[in-house]
Amino acid sequence: MAGITYPLLLLFASAPSFIWLAFFLRKDSHPEPNRMILKIFLFGALATIPAMYLETFFEGFFSDLSLSRTTFLLIYFLIGIAFVEEFLKYLVVRVGALSNSALDEPLDVMLYMVIAALGFAALENILLLFGLVQIYPASDIFLVNSVRFVQAVFLHALTSGLFGYFLARAIFKKKHVRLLTLLGLTLATLLHGFFNFYIFTIGGQNMFLLLLPVIPLLAIGIFISFGFQQLKSLWKK
Repeated sequence: MAGITYPLLLLFASAPSFIWLAFFLRKDSHPEPNRMILKIFLFGALATIPAMYLETFFEGFFSDLSLSRTTFLLIYFLIGIAFVEEFLKYLVVRVGALSNSALDEPLDVMLYMVIAALGFAALENILLLFGLVQIYPASDIFLVNSVRFVQAVFLHALTSGLFGYFLARAIFKKKHVRLLTLLGLTLATLLHGFFNFYIFTIGGQNMFLLLLPVIPLLAIGIFISFGFQQLKSLWKK
């Protein structure tokens, strides 16, 4: 803990989410009300609490099924973690934003999904680093936070952004609403789950393998960027 105070650690741990938040908010030419941004961000952060309980439950549940280690990890990361987290982030937006008058264009759906995700990632990162700081030196904490900036935090924004793209098309096109919502949730869950599975089983072997997923994440980020532009065009039509 030497050299790191708790207030500094809190700021440091939440910085990746705030940096990505500033980046994505610049995509909106009609800025959302600050109170709504803060509300969805905080609700997203609070969603980590039920997520922890549900993930613990599923870990025990799947452990009792006598599965092979690989099968257990794959199912747990897909359902016990990815599905739980993606669904809870969606609930935050569904309850806190979809019926609000501030949400008045397709891009807003995608944006609020990203905001909720970054709130979730912020508290998740804070809890992780506060646990690690008791064991590891400040240099290791800095490295972990830097890697999570381009991986875990970015992943949360991307998966929710991807889900938000399909959700926005469903809501504003008013066609195939359930199908598009389910498709968005499924794709977000698969991306999130397989990423976590890779990091846990392969990524820890060396720094190259750990950072290798950044390449597909950047590719997905480009798709998300195109999604933002397409939703802007959809609204103009």
